[in-house]
Amino acid sequence: MAPPQRILFPPEKICMDWQQRQKAGAGLYNVDNTCFLNSVLQCLTYTPPLANYLLSHEHSDSCRQQGFCMMCIMEAHVNDALSTSACAIQPRDVINALPRIGGHFMLGMQEDAHDFLCCTVTAMQRACLAGSSAWDISSQYTTIVHQTFGGFLRSRVMCCSCKAVSDSCEAFLDVPLDIEAASSVTASLEDFVKPERLAGENSFQCSRCDEMVTALKRFTIDRAPRVLTLCLKRFDFYGKKIGKFVQYPQYLDLRPYLSQGAAEPLLYALYAVLVHSGGSSQAGHYFCYTKASDGLWYQMDDTLVDRCDINTVLAQQAYLLFYVRCSDLQISQQISSSPRGSYARSFLNQWGTSSQQTGPVGPRDQPRWTKNLAKELIRIVQDTIIVTKQYKKFLQMMMAKLRKEACVLGLIHPSHSWGCVTLSA
Repeated sequence: MAPPQRILFPPEKICMDWQQRQKAGAGLYNVDNTCFLNSVLQCLTYTPPLANYLLSHEHSDSCRQQGFCMMCIMEAHVNDALSTSACAIQPRDVINALPRIGGHFMLGMQEDAHDFLCCTVTAMQRACLAGSSAWDISSQYTTIVHQTFGGFLRSRVMCCSCKAVSDSCEAFLDVPLDIEAASSVTASLEDFVKPERLAGENSFQCSRCDEMVTALKRFTIDRAPRVLTLCLKRFDFYGKKIGKFVQYPQYLDLRPYLSQGAAEPLLYALYAVLVHSGGSSQAGHYFCYTKASDGLWYQMDDTLVDRCDINTVLAQQAYLLFYVRCSDLQISQQISSSPRGSYARSFLNQWGTSSQQTGPVGPRDQPRWTKNLAKELIRIVQDTIIVTKQYKKFLQMMMAKLRKEACVLGLIHPSHSWGCVTLSA
């Protein structure tokens, strides 16, 4: 993709860490089947880089749009939700703008939360591009919205005969994951990047061979987003729901799914989970769990806002998962605020009472809890390894900075290693 002719929002101004610390804000009144809208708004409200931008009022201070502007509406909503002293507010402006957000939305109907999320983010992107339709496509991907939620997928097709490779790139704002054959998000991501064989009626026209050939097609993440949104495809074409539990981690390493290999893990932290309860897309209820700027988790079910723990969050039949890319500061804060052994205590609390079995257990009648126990142990170890590697990287970076400053101040000689530091008088 060609470099952008203009940067619409400087990436260095995107702040990934919360700029102010406070407990969760207001709940939202359900106005005639608006739980789908409420749950999406809460997830967006607690998206750190988006919230930091909206709380600054930078958009409204420079907005020149007449009439509908989704960014102005979201800015007003986020500021209201996080600053009000009321227990709950009514997202009136968002509800009134429903037909402008998506022409097919009708107040009173049970709408799909993922559909509303896509339409809302797209409407915010359009608002950022107001009056800029003549700009090149690369420049349009430099808005605050696309630089927060957007990434790029690479589609690579390789001819099985001549090994010629054809690449194409496409932008995305979320990643849909098939879960019918997967028991976890990581397994579903592995399926997502698994090569697909193109043969028979789906054969590929190879330009080098000049004929239809068998080929392998593979999607990978070419440029990772700052905020990763995963949609677990729970509904089929007829709206019937796949109601099984799909395991998802608190920390997700995106490195195995990238187009180019990375030396270090690309770590993301879970900050919101949107849940659908019910048997089909035409019925049921939406609610969510969000991590507020105080670092604590809250269940948000319309007007209800209650504290909860991470074990409750990770035990849901998730529909949408929201992950934010970890900074070195976030990793260090996470480790320093977590008591040593918290993973083990959480593990024992969850499984300690499940392990009371009586009588001999053979390989064929091994109880289900032991299999779940093994999976949970693997998850805990993987999460711990990922965080430890990232913390080591953070410490190495800080040591290098400290050494540089010490050299500048004359406290140590540049030739000295840390093992033989001699302080000046």
